[in-house]
Amino acid sequence: MRKQELERVARAMVAEGKGILAADESAGTIRKRFAAIGVESTEALRHRYREALLTAPGMAEYISGVILFDETLRQSTHDGQPFAEWLQSHGVVPGIKVDRGTTTLAGCPGSRITEGLDGLRERLYEYQQLGARFAKWRAVIDIDKDVPTAAAISANAHALARYAALCQEADLVPIVEPEVLMDGTHSLQRCEAVTDATLLAVFAELVAQGVALEAMVLKPNMVISGAEAPERASASEVAEATLRCMRRRVPAAVPGIAFLSGGQSPLEATRHLALLNHERAPWRLTFSYGRALQEPALQAWAGKASHHEAAQREFLWRARLNARATAGIWRESDEVRQ
Repeated sequence: MRKQELERVARAMVAEGKGILAADESAGTIRKRFAAIGVESTEALRHRYREALLTAPGMAEYISGVILFDETLRQSTHDGQPFAEWLQSHGVVPGIKVDRGTTTLAGCPGSRITEGLDGLRERLYEYQQLGARFAKWRAVIDIDKDVPTAAAISANAHALARYAALCQEADLVPIVEPEVLMDGTHSLQRCEAVTDATLLAVFAELVAQGVALEAMVLKPNMVISGAEAPERASASEVAEATLRCMRRRVPAAVPGIAFLSGGQSPLEATRHLALLNHERAPWRLTFSYGRALQEPALQAWAGKASHHEAAQREFLWRARLNARATAGIWRESDEVRQ
């Protein structure tokens, strides 16, 4: 795939009025999500639930791309059409999570590093053949009293850039996801400082390793107070700090920023996204939400085949609200169903 085609795919992923569904939960994560609603995590039930989301009627009106898990990319709809093929035929770009989770970073107590670079070149080529057109790698940046260190940020930035370069070599658009976690009691100001340092290191590594910025999508956290902070910043303060940080560190060559929800409630994630889009920016500002898009649908589904359409309605409702937020036209009153 030529660079021009990678750029076209990247732009399609951040298309106006749409966002990306993150349906790439690992086996452990989806087991926890299912357990919360009293459902056993079997392959058959995971397939049933994810098919409900991926085949929701009219999804492409609000969703530009879907990040899949390895298991799902290899599966098909109930009538035998591979999910990647189904998505592409409906104008949705299929993608794949390629990292293999995190482990403790040696020499940096309290920090983690993402694994999965070994053998990644071969896996990326296989995923491309299976129909994926983009990939995702998540780096985790914890915040604590003496965390993160410069070494932890540097190690994660380097891994993200190596992954991104390999993606473009394999004709896949990389989603670059440096997530500064909202776990903890830290202030908005502390999150902004860590996010700023992280983005500075990430883009320095991307440039150093020859990654085409026009052919990638950034998936960062919003600048937000820690979930257990005694005084949490307002929505307007979150939007202001996030835009300030992005403008300072994200080159205009990047076609779009698809924010992660990172533990925010569905309403909170939508509200912040709408405020971010009240001001003009050099990139498309959109969403790549997992739980913030799926939580209402998962509750409605509850593992019951008879709730298939109810789950789809909840998913489409949340997707529509976030699509409105990308245009800056979402209002609190939109949350009230007519």
